[in-house]
Amino acid sequence: MTQEEKSFLEQYDITRYERPSIAADIAIFSIREEGENTNFRKLAKKALKILLIKRGNYPYKNCWALPGGFCRPEEDVYETARRELYEETNVKDVYLKPFGIFGEAGRDPRGWIVSNAFLALMDSKNCMLRAGTDAWEAQWFTIELTKKELKKTIDVDSIYIETEYILNFLKQEDEANFSVKVREYKQFEHYHERVRYEILDNGNLAFDHGKIILQALLTLRKEVENDSRIAFDLMPELFTLTQLQTAFEVILDQELLKANFRRKISEYVIETEKSIEGSGHRPAKLFKRNVEAFYKE
Repeated sequence: MTQEEKSFLEQYDITRYERPSIAADIAIFSIREEGENTNFRKLAKKALKILLIKRGNYPYKNCWALPGGFCRPEEDVYETARRELYEETNVKDVYLKPFGIFGEAGRDPRGWIVSNAFLALMDSKNCMLRAGTDAWEAQWFTIELTKKELKKTIDVDSIYIETEYILNFLKQEDEANFSVKVREYKQFEHYHERVRYEILDNGNLAFDHGKIILQALLTLRKEVENDSRIAFDLMPELFTLTQLQTAFEVILDQELLKANFRRKISEYVIETEKSIEGSGHRPAKLFKRNVEAFYKE
């Protein structure tokens, strides 16, 4: 650093500019059994779950929200996300990836707060829920998504699409605890895409977390379609191919042909000598990740 630059920095007044508070919010997904399995001959139904916390303080007291918190001094936002994740679940080594930044004016009634949103995936059997200082309850919710295209306009060099999404959050099977309605405005113009989201009904969610959760779920689906490896982060160390296929189907909300699916993921799995006794079924072979193929470029 030159003396001239040192002099400039000594005189620089950072307080001349307004500064936001920086936060991290985490959309934590897992595959869990849905309800109680009373038929030992059938595999328990699995569902995609998201972890929400009930806020114990204002604003949005008693509303559900994503786990998260503010960055501490000298703390990188990734460190914030990892810390908050551990404080809520007691889990450290999981898939954790940023997928969006949310800084729209008015998103938080406390002031100018910019949230860095992270997508996290975990095997919930390793998870031990514990609410933080601003929350008094943590709960896994089944999350269901429906969509309806409201408008589509195609011009010579542009496309405009309006889509309405409804997110259902369920504590019990087939029993909606609350729903959130979000509208998506998507514009394709000059070979680029612009997307804006508007919350129409926030249900019982805090802040703009309806937008964040919707984008997290859409990101998860897109990632699974483009790169199968991400879904393995929802699996335990050893798993059956049926369990793995179920995870894909639950995320994508569609049934997959067994032969096509197994051909698609064949390079990423290695058969072990172990097997598991199914409920009323013959033993199923257990597989593990093929590390060599899994982490290649």
